[in-house]
Amino acid sequence: MSSSSVFNQEQMDFARVAESALKLYAEDFRGELSLICLSENATLSIKTNNRLAYAMRIHRPSYHTADAIASELAWLSALNDSEIEVPRAIAGIDGRTLQTVGTADGQIYHLVVFVWINGVQPDLTKNLQPSFRRLGRITAQLHHHARSWTRPQWFHRQVWDHEGMVSENGHWGPWQNGLHVQAKEIPLISEAVYKVSKRLEVYGKDHHRFGLIHADLRLTNLLIDDDLTRAIDFDDCGFSWYMHDLAAAVSFHEDHADMPSWVENWLTGYTDAHELSKDDLMIIPSLIVQRRLQLLAWTGTHSNTQTAATCDEKWFADTVNLCKKYLANDTLITSA
Repeated sequence: MSSSSVFNQEQMDFARVAESALKLYAEDFRGELSLICLSENATLSIKTNNRLAYAMRIHRPSYHTADAIASELAWLSALNDSEIEVPRAIAGIDGRTLQTVGTADGQIYHLVVFVWINGVQPDLTKNLQPSFRRLGRITAQLHHHARSWTRPQWFHRQVWDHEGMVSENGHWGPWQNGLHVQAKEIPLISEAVYKVSKRLEVYGKDHHRFGLIHADLRLTNLLIDDDLTRAIDFDDCGFSWYMHDLAAAVSFHEDHADMPSWVENWLTGYTDAHELSKDDLMIIPSLIVQRRLQLLAWTGTHSNTQTAATCDEKWFADTVNLCKKYLANDTLITSA
């Protein structure tokens, strides 16, 4: 996967595709379109009657199949039916929640329109401990549902296992191709990858440990509206270790001085709803290092995104230091 696989405004006329997409929905769902963000997908707001009412997500071609997107929507529908508030998809005129738009050059875009969710992301400049407790609590709710839900037979999502994250055949490419990777550091990082793989072999993929997860449940994917906390952006949901959702919670900031307290508060919120074993706790450092290296791979295939631009030479140096710390004593990763 090359960096050009990510949307950019030179590759796609958002207004043209989005306007065409609106025609697939009843008049009540049509309104003023504005681009919100551009990464794996293009996300646009739809304003009707001078208020934000809906969000349109246009999927990057070739990233997810129609079946995979439909599988995500099936889980979201089941979560909403269980009174766990997550994005709710709107059906088009044809009754389907997954729509398709073709362009004159033959490109096919899958898209979904969701009911707009009010709320704000946690303020990352303030004390984040309460936010991580909220995050842990809502993650436990999602995991409880995933463990008990009977998925449709056709359900299909990507597998975020060790090979899918940090191997040469990983979903986001090899970590060796990440931004600012220095050849002299590859042996040390490879040693950390090997240690992670051995820890995960022992931990295993028992159904109590490995299942359907959000896979990108960071604070930026939480919306808080008074006493309500809602998770959004299930685009990366798939099968992985449940504790990977904790590793994802500290994405890009695995080396932060406050990371141990964030982990502690996430666990406090999580264990209010679901008990964790000693093995679950012991595997956390390995999953955090694995997530960091997964993100290192992501920077290589998404180098033209704003987030990847923040992963500078220092971020890579911090990645190396995290691996050194892990190799010396993995418990230090989550220790204050």
